[in-house]
Amino acid sequence: MIHHPAIRKGGTAVVTGAASGIGLAAATRFAAEGMAVWLADLPGDALDAAGATVAAAARGDAPVRALPTDVGDRAAMEALRDAVCAEGAPSVLMLNAGIESGGRLFSDEATWRRILDTNLWGVVNGIHAFAPAMIDAARPGAIVVTGSKQGITTPPGNTPYNVSKAGVKAVTEALAHDLRNRDGACVTAHLLIPGFVYTGLTKARGVEEKPAGAWTPEETVAFMLERLEAGDFYILCPDNETTRAQDERRIAWAAGDIIENRPALSRWHPDYAVAFRAFAAGR
Repeated sequence: MIHHPAIRKGGTAVVTGAASGIGLAAATRFAAEGMAVWLADLPGDALDAAGATVAAAARGDAPVRALPTDVGDRAAMEALRDAVCAEGAPSVLMLNAGIESGGRLFSDEATWRRILDTNLWGVVNGIHAFAPAMIDAARPGAIVVTGSKQGITTPPGNTPYNVSKAGVKAVTEALAHDLRNRDGACVTAHLLIPGFVYTGLTKARGVEEKPAGAWTPEETVAFMLERLEAGDFYILCPDNETTRAQDERRIAWAAGDIIENRPALSRWHPDYAVAFRAFAAGR
Protein backbone atom coordinates (compact mmCIF):
# COMPACT_ATOMS: atom_id res chain seq x y z
CA MET A 1 0.00 0.00 0.00
CA ILE A 2 1.27 3.47 -0.88
CA HIS A 3 1.19 5.95 1.99
CA HIS A 4 1.63 9.65 2.62
CA PRO A 5 5.43 10.15 2.53
CA ALA A 6 5.46 10.98 6.24
CA ILE A 7 4.41 7.42 7.04
CA ARG A 8 7.63 5.58 6.45
CA LYS A 9 9.87 2.99 8.04
CA GLY A 10 12.40 4.73 10.25
CA GLY A 11 10.15 7.72 10.86
CA THR A 12 8.58 8.60 14.20
CA ALA A 13 4.88 8.93 15.01
CA VAL A 14 3.43 10.64 18.08
CA VAL A 15 -0.18 9.83 18.94
CA THR A 16 -2.17 11.48 21.72
CA GLY A 17 -5.20 9.78 23.15
CA ALA A 18 -3.39 6.57 22.28
CA ALA A 19 -4.60 4.34 25.11
CA SER A 20 -7.74 3.23 23.28
CA GLY A 21 -9.97 3.65 20.25
CA ILE A 22 -8.77 5.43 17.13
CA GLY A 23 -5.54 6.52 18.79
CA LEU A 24 -4.56 2.98 19.72
CA ALA A 25 -5.51 1.68 16.27
CA ALA A 26 -3.41 4.40 14.61
CA ALA A 27 -0.41 3.80 16.87
CA THR A 28 -0.61 0.08 16.14
CA ARG A 29 -0.75 0.69 12.41
CA PHE A 30 2.19 3.10 12.48
CA ALA A 31 4.26 0.56 14.42
CA ALA A 32 3.36 -2.13 11.91
CA GLU A 33 4.74 0.16 9.20
CA GLY A 34 8.12 0.15 10.93
CA MET A 35 7.82 3.54 12.60
CA ALA A 36 9.01 4.43 16.07
CA VAL A 37 5.87 5.29 18.06
CA TRP A 38 5.23 7.45 21.09
CA LEU A 39 1.88 6.88 22.80
CA ALA A 40 0.63 9.76 24.93
CA ASP A 41 -2.36 9.53 27.25
CA LEU A 42 -3.22 9.90 30.91
CA PRO A 43 -1.29 7.58 33.22
CA GLY A 44 -2.79 4.24 34.12
CA ASP A 45 -3.28 0.62 33.19
CA ALA A 46 -4.90 1.49 29.85
CA LEU A 47 -1.82 3.34 28.62
CA ASP A 48 0.49 0.56 29.85
CA ALA A 49 -1.62 -2.07 28.07
CA ALA A 50 -1.75 0.00 24.90
CA GLY A 51 2.04 0.28 24.89
CA ALA A 52 2.33 -3.48 25.09
CA THR A 53 -0.21 -3.97 22.30
CA VAL A 54 1.58 -1.59 19.99
CA ALA A 55 4.99 -3.05 20.80
CA ALA A 56 3.69 -6.49 19.87
CA ALA A 57 2.63 -5.16 16.46
CA ALA A 58 5.89 -3.35 15.75
CA ARG A 59 7.86 -4.30 12.65
CA GLY A 60 11.61 -4.40 12.97
CA ASP A 61 13.43 -2.87 15.91
CA ALA A 62 11.73 0.54 15.96
CA PRO A 63 10.99 1.45 19.59
CA VAL A 64 7.54 1.92 21.10
CA ARG A 65 7.22 4.18 24.13
CA ALA A 66 4.24 5.16 26.26
CA LEU A 67 4.60 8.48 28.06
CA PRO A 68 1.87 9.67 30.47
CA THR A 69 0.81 13.11 29.29
CA ASP A 70 -2.01 15.54 30.08
CA VAL A 71 -2.49 17.19 26.68
CA GLY A 72 -4.30 20.13 28.28
CA ASP A 73 -1.12 21.06 30.13
CA ARG A 74 1.24 23.05 27.88
CA ALA A 75 4.27 22.15 29.98
CA ALA A 76 3.43 18.45 29.74
CA MET A 77 3.15 18.66 25.96
CA GLU A 78 6.45 20.49 25.77
CA ALA A 79 8.03 17.76 27.91
CA LEU A 80 6.65 15.17 25.47
CA ARG A 81 8.13 17.14 22.59
CA ASP A 82 11.52 17.37 24.27
CA ALA A 83 11.58 13.62 24.86
CA VAL A 84 10.59 12.83 21.27
CA CYS A 85 12.79 15.44 19.60
CA ALA A 86 15.85 14.35 21.54
CA GLU A 87 15.95 11.66 18.83
CA GLY A 88 14.70 13.88 16.01
CA ALA A 89 11.45 15.56 15.07
CA PRO A 90 8.52 13.24 14.37
CA SER A 91 7.27 12.79 10.84
CA VAL A 92 3.70 12.11 12.02
CA LEU A 93 1.83 13.90 14.78
CA MET A 94 -1.70 12.67 15.48
CA LEU A 95 -3.56 14.91 17.92
CA ASN A 96 -6.38 12.59 18.80
CA ALA A 97 -7.05 12.97 22.53
CA GLY A 98 -10.69 13.73 23.24
CA ILE A 99 -13.40 13.37 25.88
CA GLU A 100 -17.14 14.02 26.08
CA SER A 101 -17.84 13.94 29.85
CA GLY A 102 -21.57 14.36 29.30
CA GLY A 103 -21.39 18.14 29.12
CA ARG A 104 -24.42 20.35 28.47
CA LEU A 105 -24.90 24.06 27.82
CA PHE A 106 -25.41 24.81 31.51
CA SER A 107 -22.88 22.33 32.85
CA ASP A 108 -20.62 23.67 35.57
CA GLU A 109 -17.38 25.45 34.79
CA ALA A 110 -15.29 22.43 35.73
CA THR A 111 -17.00 20.29 33.08
CA TRP A 112 -16.59 22.96 30.41
CA ARG A 113 -12.92 23.44 31.25
CA ARG A 114 -12.18 19.71 31.37
CA ILE A 115 -13.62 19.17 27.88
CA LEU A 116 -12.10 22.28 26.32
CA ASP A 117 -8.71 21.69 27.96
CA THR A 118 -8.46 18.20 26.48
CA ASN A 119 -10.21 18.57 23.13
CA LEU A 120 -9.25 22.09 22.06
CA TRP A 121 -6.25 23.12 24.14
CA GLY A 122 -4.77 19.66 23.66
CA VAL A 123 -4.68 20.39 19.93
CA VAL A 124 -3.38 23.94 20.30
CA ASN A 125 -0.71 22.78 22.74
CA GLY A 126 0.31 19.95 20.43
CA ILE A 127 0.61 22.19 17.39
CA HIS A 128 2.60 24.81 19.26
CA ALA A 129 4.90 22.21 20.78
CA PHE A 130 5.61 20.06 17.73
CA ALA A 131 4.89 21.93 14.49
CA PRO A 132 7.96 24.24 14.55
CA ALA A 133 10.33 21.29 14.97
CA MET A 134 8.57 19.33 12.23
CA ILE A 135 8.81 22.32 9.88
CA ASP A 136 12.48 22.91 10.68
CA ALA A 137 13.28 19.25 10.00
CA ALA A 138 12.57 19.93 6.31
CA ARG A 139 11.31 16.39 5.78
CA PRO A 140 7.86 15.19 4.71
CA GLY A 141 5.54 15.33 7.71
CA ALA A 142 1.87 15.11 8.52
CA ILE A 143 -0.17 16.55 11.38
CA VAL A 144 -3.50 14.77 11.72
CA VAL A 145 -6.09 16.23 14.08
CA THR A 146 -9.20 14.32 15.11
CA GLY A 147 -12.28 16.47 14.77
CA SER A 148 -15.95 15.53 14.77
CA LYS A 149 -19.05 15.92 12.63
CA GLN A 150 -20.57 17.48 15.74
CA GLY A 151 -18.07 20.30 15.38
CA ILE A 152 -19.57 21.06 11.96
CA THR A 153 -23.31 20.51 12.38
CA THR A 154 -23.34 21.25 16.17
CA PRO A 155 -26.45 19.26 17.11
CA PRO A 156 -28.42 20.11 20.27
CA GLY A 157 -26.98 18.76 23.49
CA ASN A 158 -23.36 18.03 24.38
CA THR A 159 -22.58 21.70 23.78
CA PRO A 160 -19.09 21.82 25.35
CA TYR A 161 -17.99 18.95 23.11
CA ASN A 162 -19.47 20.64 20.02
CA VAL A 163 -17.73 23.90 20.87
CA SER A 164 -14.40 22.15 21.40
CA LYS A 165 -14.59 20.32 18.08
CA ALA A 166 -15.74 23.42 16.20
CA GLY A 167 -12.62 25.10 17.56
CA VAL A 168 -10.50 22.12 16.51
CA LYS A 169 -11.81 22.49 12.95
CA ALA A 170 -10.91 26.19 12.86
CA VAL A 171 -7.44 25.65 14.33
CA THR A 172 -6.61 22.83 11.93
CA GLU A 173 -7.81 24.83 8.93
CA ALA A 174 -5.58 27.69 10.04
CA LEU A 175 -2.66 25.30 10.40
CA ALA A 176 -3.16 23.93 6.89
CA HIS A 177 -3.27 27.47 5.48
CA ASP A 178 -0.10 28.43 7.34
CA LEU A 179 1.81 25.34 6.21
CA ARG A 180 0.94 25.62 2.54
CA ASN A 181 2.09 29.24 2.47
CA ARG A 182 5.51 28.56 3.99
CA ASP A 183 8.31 28.36 1.44
CA GLY A 184 9.77 24.90 1.41
CA ALA A 185 7.43 23.50 4.07
CA CYS A 186 7.14 19.72 3.77
CA VAL A 187 4.49 19.25 6.46
CA THR A 188 0.79 18.88 5.69
CA ALA A 189 -2.22 19.17 8.00
CA HIS A 190 -5.35 17.04 7.91
CA LEU A 191 -8.66 17.03 9.78
CA LEU A 192 -9.94 13.52 10.51
CA ILE A 193 -13.73 13.60 10.81
CA PRO A 194 -14.80 10.15 12.02
CA GLY A 195 -18.23 8.71 11.53
CA PHE A 196 -19.90 6.44 14.08
CA VAL A 197 -16.97 4.54 15.60
CA TYR A 198 -17.11 2.04 18.44
CA THR A 199 -14.60 3.52 20.88
CA GLY A 200 -14.23 4.16 24.58
CA LEU A 201 -16.51 7.18 24.23
CA THR A 202 -19.24 4.91 22.89
CA LYS A 203 -18.70 2.40 25.69
CA ALA A 204 -18.91 5.24 28.24
CA ARG A 205 -22.48 5.81 27.05
CA GLY A 206 -23.36 2.28 28.10
CA VAL A 207 -23.01 0.55 24.71
CA GLU A 208 -21.30 -2.73 25.57
CA GLU A 209 -21.17 -4.30 22.09
CA LYS A 210 -20.31 -2.74 18.76
CA PRO A 211 -23.51 -1.60 17.02
CA ALA A 212 -23.97 -2.80 13.45
CA GLY A 213 -23.89 0.78 12.20
CA ALA A 214 -20.49 1.58 13.70
CA TRP A 215 -17.05 1.20 12.18
CA THR A 216 -14.19 -0.21 14.20
CA PRO A 217 -11.24 2.05 15.02
CA GLU A 218 -9.15 -0.08 12.66
CA GLU A 219 -11.55 0.58 9.76
CA THR A 220 -11.40 4.29 10.51
CA VAL A 221 -7.60 4.32 10.51
CA ALA A 222 -7.47 2.36 7.25
CA PHE A 223 -9.75 4.95 5.63
CA MET A 224 -7.63 7.76 7.12
CA LEU A 225 -4.44 6.35 5.59
CA GLU A 226 -6.12 5.98 2.20
CA ARG A 227 -7.29 9.59 2.21
CA LEU A 228 -3.94 10.88 3.54
CA GLU A 229 -2.25 9.28 0.56
CA ALA A 230 -4.82 10.99 -1.68
CA GLY A 231 -3.96 14.35 -0.12
CA ASP A 232 -7.33 15.10 1.50
CA PHE A 233 -7.50 17.78 4.16
CA TYR A 234 -11.05 16.97 5.24
CA ILE A 235 -11.04 13.22 5.86
CA LEU A 236 -14.80 12.78 6.13
CA CYS A 237 -15.46 9.19 7.17
CA PRO A 238 -18.65 7.29 6.42
CA ASP A 239 -19.74 4.32 8.53
CA ASN A 240 -22.13 1.41 8.23
CA GLU A 241 -25.24 3.56 8.61
CA THR A 242 -24.30 6.93 7.13
CA THR A 243 -22.97 7.51 3.63
CA ARG A 244 -20.83 10.40 2.48
CA ALA A 245 -23.79 11.70 0.49
CA GLN A 246 -25.88 11.86 3.66
CA ASP A 247 -23.11 13.69 5.51
CA GLU A 248 -22.77 16.17 2.67
CA ARG A 249 -26.49 17.00 2.79
CA ARG A 250 -26.43 17.46 6.57
CA ILE A 251 -23.37 19.72 6.41
CA ALA A 252 -24.84 21.74 3.54
CA TRP A 253 -28.09 22.22 5.45
CA ALA A 254 -26.19 23.46 8.51
CA ALA A 255 -24.35 26.06 6.41
CA GLY A 256 -27.66 26.97 4.80
CA ASP A 257 -29.07 28.14 8.13
CA ILE A 258 -26.94 31.27 7.76
CA ILE A 259 -27.42 31.71 4.02
CA GLU A 260 -31.20 31.22 4.20
CA ASN A 261 -31.55 33.06 7.54
CA ARG A 262 -33.28 30.09 9.13
CA PRO A 263 -33.53 29.61 12.91
CA ALA A 264 -30.41 28.26 14.60
CA LEU A 265 -30.14 24.48 14.34
CA SER A 266 -33.16 24.41 12.05
CA ARG A 267 -32.54 20.76 11.25
CA TRP A 268 -34.02 20.03 14.68
CA HIS A 269 -36.71 22.77 14.52
CA PRO A 270 -40.24 21.38 14.09
CA ASP A 271 -41.12 24.00 11.48
CA TYR A 272 -38.32 22.73 9.22
CA ALA A 273 -38.63 18.98 9.75
CA VAL A 274 -40.38 18.31 6.43
CA ALA A 275 -38.07 20.62 4.48
CA PHE A 276 -34.96 19.01 5.95
CA ARG A 277 -36.15 15.49 5.20
CA ALA A 278 -36.80 16.48 1.58
CA PHE A 279 -33.38 18.17 1.35
CA ALA A 280 -31.62 15.19 2.90
CA ALA A 281 -33.31 12.94 0.35
CA GLY A 282 -32.00 15.15 -2.46
CA ARG A 283 -35.37 16.58 -3.41
